[in-house]
Amino acid sequence: MTEPVLQLDGVSRAFGGLKAVQNVSLAVQEGSLTALIGPNGAGKTTLFALMSGFLKPDTGSVRLAGQDITGRAPHRNAALGMTRTFQIVKPFAAQTVRENIAVGAHLHLRHRAEALACAETVARRVGLGAQLDKPACDLTVAGCKRLELARALATRPRLLLLDEVLAGLNPQEISGMMPVVRGIADSGVTVLMIEHVMQAVMNLAEHVWVLAQGRLIAEGSPAQVVCDDRVIQAYLGHGTAARLRKVAAGTAA
Repeated sequence: MTEPVLQLDGVSRAFGGLKAVQNVSLAVQEGSLTALIGPNGAGKTTLFALMSGFLKPDTGSVRLAGQDITGRAPHRNAALGMTRTFQIVKPFAAQTVRENIAVGAHLHLRHRAEALACAETVARRVGLGAQLDKPACDLTVAGCKRLELARALATRPRLLLLDEVLAGLNPQEISGMMPVVRGIADSGVTVLMIEHVMQAVMNLAEHVWVLAQGRLIAEGSPAQVVCDDRVIQAYLGHGTAARLRKVAAGTAA
């Protein structure tokens, strides 16, 4: 097997007495589309911050394409090919969609004309081609999510970390965004997403890690993890798995 594009070994981070992430190890394979799931407060976004350099782990290491990047600044990691999105989208409201996306393109492109041309190409990839000249402040929630995705894509990522890119969208908007995420992965970009929308996880992810109280409690295919007692209990509370089995047994009888 080839070397993982991203590898975490024993990564931990505490805030005072709160152990937000505890001894997490995982490996993301090149070209994969994977997911990190878990209940609210599980430590998922903190783990993304540790991966991407927004936080430095107390212990453990982070490697990108075999290179130790533990605690390295986010802009340096972006230059190496790791880019992330954020749950709360904050575009440059006074700028157009085109100008917002061009900000990401400037990571690799010095000249403004080149960055703006790149922005147009990326906008079409995510379904914003018709809104290039619209002020970012006029976008809908779904439009802002696509813009956040476009700004990240404009940096030419090798590895894209998506933090709840579907949050706040209605079912129709989710259905419209899922092919966009799939298309990014199919283009050769490795995608790791934090997601609560299980429809998307089940349909998109090849492999899933489950985080609860800062610890990895399960991993496997989406079908495997949703049937895991530890996962059910993490989401629905202690003992729920046993009760569900009893209900299922009674229904089968």
